Amino acid sequence: MGVRPEELLHPTPAGLYCPIGDFHIDPTRAVPRALITHGHADHARPGHGSVLATAETLAVMAARYGPGHAATTQSIVYGDTLALGGVDVRFEPAGHVLGSAQIMVEAGGLRIVASGDYKRQEDPTCAGFEPIRCDVFITEATFGLPVFRHPDASGEARRLLASVAQFPDRTHLVGAYSLGKAQRMIRLIRDAGYDRPIFIHGALEALCALYEAHGVALGPLRPATDDSLSRADYAGAIVVGPPASMNDRWARRFADPLDCFASGWMRIRQRAKQGGVELPLIVSDHGDWDELTATIRDTGAGEVWVTHGREEALVRWCELAGIPARPLNLVGYEDEDGS
Repeated sequence: MGVRPEELLHPTPAGLYCPIGDFHIDPTRAVPRALITHGHADHARPGHGSVLATAETLAVMAARYGPGHAATTQSIVYGDTLALGGVDVRFEPAGHVLGSAQIMVEAGGLRIVASGDYKRQEDPTCAGFEPIRCDVFITEATFGLPVFRHPDASGEARRLLASVAQFPDRTHLVGAYSLGKAQRMIRLIRDAGYDRPIFIHGALEALCALYEAHGVALGPLRPATDDSLSRADYAGAIVVGPPASMNDRWARRFADPLDCFASGWMRIRQRAKQGGVELPLIVSDHGDWDELTATIRDTGAGEVWVTHGREEALVRWCELAGIPARPLNLVGYEDEDGS
């Protein structure tokens, strides 16, 4: 008799657990053995006994938590298979942020893929998503409603540069989360033809340097707190920083700042308006409705488990498509990456 899905992976208070291999995937608390999909803090926490992840994700964790974030660490290359107990595991690109991975878990002829967070849009700052054929697919549902259909991100970067040209006396403050979104926005701006220095908040410096060290060219960057520059010197400039910094004292140093925010949530106009965002940029590091449903079909999964996000709508879509599905109701994933 073959292995049943619940025997291979099942939810626990600490997160998804594989009893056969004795490991957790993206655990929400410290555990003896953790497999980590990517470096966002709601998926990658410190204090584990051992961590298995891509080299890039381990570098992100070291940058955020220090080199002693786990007792031991081991890196794995995309496409390599590793035996853990009676389980084979393989990491494949998720297209979310630098080093992000889907984790394939296989035993007894059954294959489950835990996708972590993922997107299908092209992103020059990380390896592109690759669908994996499997029996059970575990998908996120951050934007799991039909209203969410993300435009091409390069077009949003061009909208930003058009605004910079239209308002040359104002500083464009781009709110973008520190890991992944900020570096992607900078690269998109570069690819749209902008070669002037981009000013960055201090919270981005270490992670931008890490991306550069892993081959992601970001062009000339300067600290946004350069005391040698006056308010007028920032006129016409682009400044990138964490969203929380856009409304604090730090932002008052700039010339008539124009608030921008890069997020899939900017599809909801009322949300942008409530946040005081003048230029909403719909740039998401998660799949939209069409990407989520297309990915489920691409995996050929006979069963789908849905986690953190708009679970009910995606479960219902699966049911109407004749695919058994259920929500996992995992807790502890707070969308740290800003979507």
